[in-house]
Amino acid sequence: MRSTTQLAQIFGDKVAAKVASARVLVVGAGGIGCELLKNLSMSGFQHINAIDLDTIDLSNLNRQFLFQRKHIKRPKAQVAVQAITNFNPGLDAVAQQANIKESVYDVDWFSGFDLVLNALDNLDARRHVNKMCLAANVPLVESGTAGYLGQATVISGGETECFECQPKAAERRTYPVCTIRSTPSAPIHCIVWAKDYLFAQLFGEQVNSQDEGMDAQEKAENMEELQQLREESQALARLAEAMSTGDFARLVFEKVFYEDTARLLSMKDMWTNRRPPTQLSFKKLSQKTKFDPRHPDDHAILALEDWCALFVHSAEQLAQRLMQTPQGEPRFLVFDKDDPDALNFVAATANLRSFAFGIEQKSIFAIKAMAGNIIPAIATTNAIVAGMMVTQAIMALSGRLSDCHTAYVSYSSKRSRCIVREPLAKPNPQCPVCRRRYLTLRINESKQVTLGDVLKHIGKLAESGQDLNLSDLSVVEGNRMLYDPDFEDNLSKTLESLDLVPGKMITLTSEDDDDGTNVPVILSIAKARSQTDPLQIEGLDKIPEFAPPVKPESTDENAASDHYQMDTAGVIVLDDGEGGDGSNSAIVLDDDGVCEVEHISDELNKRKLAETATNDEASKRRAV
Repeated sequence: MRSTTQLAQIFGDKVAAKVASARVLVVGAGGIGCELLKNLSMSGFQHINAIDLDTIDLSNLNRQFLFQRKHIKRPKAQVAVQAITNFNPGLDAVAQQANIKESVYDVDWFSGFDLVLNALDNLDARRHVNKMCLAANVPLVESGTAGYLGQATVISGGETECFECQPKAAERRTYPVCTIRSTPSAPIHCIVWAKDYLFAQLFGEQVNSQDEGMDAQEKAENMEELQQLREESQALARLAEAMSTGDFARLVFEKVFYEDTARLLSMKDMWTNRRPPTQLSFKKLSQKTKFDPRHPDDHAILALEDWCALFVHSAEQLAQRLMQTPQGEPRFLVFDKDDPDALNFVAATANLRSFAFGIEQKSIFAIKAMAGNIIPAIATTNAIVAGMMVTQAIMALSGRLSDCHTAYVSYSSKRSRCIVREPLAKPNPQCPVCRRRYLTLRINESKQVTLGDVLKHIGKLAESGQDLNLSDLSVVEGNRMLYDPDFEDNLSKTLESLDLVPGKMITLTSEDDDDGTNVPVILSIAKARSQTDPLQIEGLDKIPEFAPPVKPESTDENAASDHYQMDTAGVIVLDDGEGGDGSNSAIVLDDDGVCEVEHISDELNKRKLAETATNDEASKRRAV
């Protein structure tokens, strides 16, 4: 084909043939995924499997260009694969609408691919695919975008750092409870109050504790107000009991927008230097209007009466759904930005509160972004990152891992380059994921094989000279303890009764590992290849050797050290003072695995960071 011929002219016939025969898996068919699938289909890749659980929404059409309005509500993967098949009719492309974390997608399934490319938008799925690729020994091209920022890198087990080598703190911005509940001053305060407090109190489990974000001194200073807030929560809980009545929405409105506001107004000292809130009357605002709360304009700022009507309608809809929960199932709702009733309730509540406190109101569309922590997507960034991913994929498939790079996109008018790259980092010797020995546990019948059988089999391996080097063995699955020398209750239980079925993983660790030399073993459970052996462990001939982790000699946090404490991969120093506070700025991987600009201190800059991306290091890191 033409694309294969062009690829051969650039990379050679062998590489073109390798790419054409390779089976690649694309996880995610959204912003990056659409661009990636299009690029793969036009670059000589002939065997593509795409998987995505999501369906197409109207808001996707401004950047996911394989989709059209007629495709709304259809599976993303199926429509995307149909589109690229139209581009390249000879393509062998398969689409699956499914969750990549389902047990059917086990280590054997991943092993059937020569390369995996991630185009995901959530941390949990990224971690799962990273672990499965390590277990299946399949290279992974990881990516992410956030606005004008983006990154792409290659992960190869034992040779490069994995997705988990760099800790990704799950940071969630919090606000003092008294600001949210008593003295809001910005739209986000009202949105957080509507979503994490009122919605949770009425329809779900309470998300924030009464004193979240407060230290001991703050708690002492605000003890009286905290007590009043607890009483408010109890009152809302009693109101929830009236959910089956027609007065539910009115009672909630009068409670939070009239009675609670009256309580706040009684604290006169609080309003000495602040604008006091305004009490809202349900009777005045509930007059009939031409507004249809079933079809609100997502981009409009509604009249106050219309916000009230939307509040009533959405509260009633949510209450009805909750009341219809089948007996025996949990009776609560979880906020979802894509749930129209939940979103409309939060938007109406937040804007009513904003009006009461003299704060700028926001449209439903804007509140969806703020409540769902959505970073605006830029189609151009997705296209650039997808292009980098295909280039990296071709080099990884052709065995040129040393030529692969971690590449970053960061647009700034103050810098001459918007794309920079750096060599792939080595694995972190203290990584809790890739510093593991990955083996496959094959079982014929999970209804018959017990956990004790598995441990006996491991004992026989030691006797035959295939010791896993684990003493005082303990077995865990996720956060669940299955066995240790002091807990033997599960030894006689079958793997099926313990829900240890194909697709699951168990971790074997040593209780006695003070020096860090006993590397944990992860067993990926899979179906047996034949019926001859009830259970078998594969991969023993490929167990890598790990050097023990280096322990820092100094406890001084500010002391420079050659030991592995913080790898500079994934961090790029930008122009001095770009942040406006005299410090340096850096691109780092955030909690979603994408890039964001943060400030770094001079002390941090002294550790290898200054060596990794300053303009005078152009010889080490050229523009892509």
